[in-house]
Amino acid sequence: MADCKQCENLNCLIKKHSLNNKILTVLENKHTIKCKKNQQFIMEGTPAHGLFFTYKGKIKVAKIGADEREQIVRFAKDGDIIGHRGGFGSSKYYSISAQALEDSTLCYFSKEDLKSILLNIPKLTFDFMLFYADELNESETRVRKLAQMSVKERVIDSLIYMDKKFGSKDGLFNVSLSRKEYAEYSGTTEEQVIRILSSLKKQNLITAKGRKLGIKNLDSLKKEISKHTLNS
Repeated sequence: MADCKQCENLNCLIKKHSLNNKILTVLENKHTIKCKKNQQFIMEGTPAHGLFFTYKGKIKVAKIGADEREQIVRFAKDGDIIGHRGGFGSSKYYSISAQALEDSTLCYFSKEDLKSILLNIPKLTFDFMLFYADELNESETRVRKLAQMSVKERVIDSLIYMDKKFGSKDGLFNVSLSRKEYAEYSGTTEEQVIRILSSLKKQNLITAKGRKLGIKNLDSLKKEISKHTLNS
């Protein structure tokens, strides 16, 4: 079982309060789930009984649109929460699906256990409130970008996001995504993503090695979308 007290994810809200005696029983009830690469562990529309924390791994979170196409809405890494809109709150069903991008380990807490610790640990409740506020702000910013940015700008914004979210090693992002997944996150088609990435490579702004991409000139890419990010 993933031990919260030994966990290195200092940004995890449960880890931050794991030494509080009031949380000990809930930690004992926690379930540890291991997911293989490409394994789906949340299906959109299924009953929501709790939420997940990423102990180790990378996750993509998606929704099915009106045209039955998948739209990736966010990504998660070590310490991030998944399923919080359905797994905790008034909703009885998950509004998203979640799939492991690599072999991952997840911590699962039931709604009942979460309600118990939130009622007994005010500081944790406050931290959750701040988390939801930040999530709302990010969601609103993303909706605005998808509505106002050109296709090229959305792809560039996605590249900058991957660099910020996962970091890089040897010039390449620490996450391996298909061109289709970049399209699903950017709100465009795979063909358009391939064409835009090819253009950016010719301009020496990005690099690629197989599925992996990396940024060679971050400042130049940021300038491409600066008019949309000044007030973000």
